[in-house]
Amino acid sequence: MKRYYIIFKGRVQGVGFRWTAQQIATNLGLTGWVRNLTNGDVDCEIQGDPNKVIQFIRSLMNHDRWIRIDDYSIKQIPIQSNDNGRFIPKNSY
Repeated sequence: MKRYYIIFKGRVQGVGFRWTAQQIATNLGLTGWVRNLTNGDVDCEIQGDPNKVIQFIRSLMNHDRWIRIDDYSIKQIPIQSNDNGRFIPKNSY
């Protein structure tokens, strides 16, 4: 199990990105959160099997015509043992 911090750039606000991310992460058994940033990007922390995290990113990139990820950055961060076991869309930053 690993935890990652990801920033997504592109058409990622106002297109159902956070809801879609929640659905995909939940279906993959991943936990964490996702939120809109003031600069138009979306960031998230996601925890679980690294292969499932890759699947999460690929699913978002190929989900539908409304969401368009132009670029993303990802870095590994420490696991949070107090993670609540869900993937939650947060309010904007």
